[in-house]
Amino acid sequence: MTQAIYHEVYEKAEAAGKKGRRASVSGMLRILGVSRSGYHAWLKTVPTDTQQRKEHVKAKIKDIYNDSKQNYGAPKITKELRKEGEIIAERTVGKYMKEMGIKAQWVKPWTITTKDSDFSNELQNILDEQFNPDRPNAVWCSDITYIWTVNGFVYLTSIMDLYSRKIIAWTLSDTLEVSCVIDSIKKAKASRRTDLPLIIHSD
Repeated sequence: MTQAIYHEVYEKAEAAGKKGRRASVSGMLRILGVSRSGYHAWLKTVPTDTQQRKEHVKAKIKDIYNDSKQNYGAPKITKELRKEGEIIAERTVGKYMKEMGIKAQWVKPWTITTKDSDFSNELQNILDEQFNPDRPNAVWCSDITYIWTVNGFVYLTSIMDLYSRKIIAWTLSDTLEVSCVIDSIKKAKASRRTDLPLIIHSD
């Protein structure tokens, strides 16, 4: 309650000052029954206009940063801030980002994952682009894609039955390990009957 009184006195004094008038802070404090010493101690915790603007800009920086999926650095964020009417230097944006502990996340370009050369040479494309099998569980295809989340990238491994074009199993993981594909295949086998020959095709 006392904090609210201090805040009201502060706002009234500020409003009077902006209109060129002088408000009796001591009088208001006395009438409201709160101490001057407590008010002046509270004043030291009130952010200045500069501090308020800094926090306002930081909030905008965080919004722009998150909207860019954490890909924007100081140059691009500065450009977006200026579009919104903010007058700010790129160096200042960089300083604020450092204080906030955020920086542009560089996304590594897609590359072919490492293969065991001896094993790969033994593999054959027996599917040969025959993508219309005549029965369920004749051909399954697997694929991996990445999904952006607020905590970073996760990888989705899925198994599709080409006969129905339906996803019959999937797993989410933090890495691209082979075990994730094997887990997905095991899930698919557990949910389907695979008594007849089955092709598993993957890129």
